Amino acid sequence: MDGLGNPLRFLVTAGQCHDITQAPALIAGYTCQHVIADRGYDAGHFRAWVLNQHATPVIPPRKGRKHMWDYDAHLYQERHLVECFINKIKHYRRVFSRFEKLARRFLGFLNFVGALIWLR
Repeated sequence: MDGLGNPLRFLVTAGQCHDITQAPALIAGYTCQHVIADRGYDAGHFRAWVLNQHATPVIPPRKGRKHMWDYDAHLYQERHLVECFINKIKHYRRVFSRFEKLARRFLGFLNFVGALIWLR
């Protein structure tokens, strides 16, 4: 997502695959000041990767962490744009019910819906 809540890139993974495995691929090639993500992206290697990209990670630490770090809680509230986008794409029946059996076809419909939302 960009700062206005518009989609930038989609990746489809298997249901048992963790989201953080695709995180560097999602933001590679973009220049940004902050990377806002939820607790699922709390990993040392991902935080180091974001810092190497000259961006500030805004990722709250998981509750069981030994070393807690500070994050900008006010800036983290902007993550609601992602949740609002997920709600927007659920208005398209073909996407939310996932009629497609092949991942590449589903990704094509996700890109189509993303383009429709950009054109609004």
